[in-house]
Parts: sequence; C-alpha cells; structure tokens
Amino acid sequence: MEAASIPSGGRGLLSRSPLARLPDRALKYGLTALSALILVLIVYFFVRLVGESSPAFSHAGLFGFTFNKDWNVNAERFGALPLVVGTLITSALALLIGVPVAVAGAIYATELCPLRLRAPLTILVELLAAVPSVVYGLWGIFFLAPKLRGAEQWVADRISFIPFIGGGLVTIPNYFITGLVLAIMILPIVSAISREVMATVPSDHKEAALGLGATRWEMIRMAVLPYCRSGIVGGAMLGLGRAIGETIAVTILIGDAPQLGSHLFGQGYSLAAVIANEFGEAQGLHRSALFAAGLVLFVLTLLVNGLARFFVVRAARGGSTTPTAGVGDGGVLVADAVSGA
Repeated sequence: MEAASIPSGGRGLLSRSPLARLPDRALKYGLTALSALILVLIVYFFVRLVGESSPAFSHAGLFGFTFNKDWNVNAERFGALPLVVGTLITSALALLIGVPVAVAGAIYATELCPLRLRAPLTILVELLAAVPSVVYGLWGIFFLAPKLRGAEQWVADRISFIPFIGGGLVTIPNYFITGLVLAIMILPIVSAISREVMATVPSDHKEAALGLGATRWEMIRMAVLPYCRSGIVGGAMLGLGRAIGETIAVTILIGDAPQLGSHLFGQGYSLAAVIANEFGEAQGLHRSALFAAGLVLFVLTLLVNGLARFFVVRAARGGSTTPTAGVGDGGVLVADAVSGA
C-alpha cells in the first residue's frame, strides 16, 4: 500500500525539486497565456472596429445607423437596417431548414443506419464542409435558383395571404435561395456535433426503453433526444453563427438591393455581402460605414454565441431533471409514455 502511494522515481510529489516541476508550471502558464491572447485579440478587433467606424456613427448616430433603412452611398446616407434584416432572415431560414435535416441525419447514422454504410454516410456528409463557399454560391445562382423558380412562384401565389412570405414576383437571386444554400452549408457542423453527442447516450437507457416494449422511434424520442438536447442546441447555434458570418455565397445569392425586401422571394442585402461588394472602392465616410457594418456584424455574432451558451446551459438543466439517469428511471419514463400513447 505504501509503495503504491509513492510515484515513479521513489520520491513524493512534494519532495521533488523545483526544476522537476518546471514543465508543469510552463504548461500551465503557457496555456493561460494562449487563452488570454484570444481574449486580447477579440478586444483588439472590437476597439479597432469602434475606432474605424466612429465617423459613421458620428454622422448618423448609433441608433440612426443601425435602424435607419436608407442605404444610399451617393447621398452619404447609411442605414444598416436592411442589411441586418437580410442577415437575420437568411440565417433563420438556414436554421429552420438545415437543423431538422442535420438532426435527422445524425439519428439515422447513429441508430438506424447499417454498420457497413455508417462510415461512408458520415464521410459524405462531412465532405460538404470541404466544398468552397464560392462553389455553393455559383451552384445556387446558376443551377438551383432557375430550377426552383417555378416552385417558388407557385408557393408565393398560393400563400399570398401570408405577409412577407407569400405574394410578389420571384426574382433571382432572393432570400429563400440564400437561406436554402446556407442550410446545406451548415449541415456538416450541426450533423457532426449531434452525431457525436448521440454516440454518448448510455446503452442502458436505450435497452431499457426497448425492453419495456417501446418502438425504435419511441426509444429515440424518450431516451436519446432528451439526453442530447444541450448538444443539439449548441450545434444549432454554432451553425447559426456560421450562417451569419458567411460572405461569398451570400454575396452571390442574395443580390445587391439595400432595401427591406417585400417578400421572401425577393432580393435583399446582408452585412457581410455589403462589405464584400463595396469595400474595395470605399473611401472616407463610406469606408467608415462599412467598418460600422462590420462592427454590427461582430456584435451580432457575439450575441448569437452568448445566446448559444444560455440555451445550452438551459437545455442541460432541463435535461438534468429528465428521469434518464438510470435504467429504472428511463424505463419508468418510457412506460409512462407508452401508457399515455
């Protein structure tokens, strides 16, 4: 017993020389410095953006720049509201379309897919992340948008009574095509995170559910999804951050109309697209306004990450109250669900 408590080297940990403990100290301080460097970079980016965008904010005011809907370079009127709305609309569409498909794909890959097909399916989904964003943009504008234009017009005509979604003439490009392509682009990250979280579900939970007579879908709904709730929410928020910050594909697909779109199938603009389109020729106040747009995008991304953290913690707390901590509790939960069905 005494020999087992002595670490290798024949000396206790406290009896080692300071030189022997130097690698541990170096590792600790080195990792601390790297972590602090990340925070320093974020603060530096924020301060630099604030400094470069101060002329635009002085000209239009903080709220005037953010909530004014008139973006006119020639008249030196810069209102970023159409850009913010375009960014939020396309990102929300990407989330609404992409997350259910990604989670469904993760469920199939972990629970339903045959073992010999699981690895090829996973690789094919992850290969979507290797496609350059410019390729997504060109594919969407030259192939996908013309193919879907008739279907979009049919939907717009049939639901014309719904504000913003229905009615109007379908244009190429438009908000919907942008959101659809962004949904495809966020599939790999959301699916990968969901798949890894689902792989950590204890087999006892699933076996208890199946042993009580639950179907495969009931087992997934009552044992797998509650356990993975926080991970799925975190993956969805990371996908939302990717959609908000995407530039090249959105620039190609959304159009260059700096105005509030009247319907879902019309042209618009986004914060990232306006920076990519206009920064090369911008000077003076126009250049400062683009930096201000970058600052708004930066703050929006930070808010999304903060919301992601909040929802992950909330989902984890909600999941901790779910009776899936053991075989018996999981069985009681499934039994209640089956009896109530």
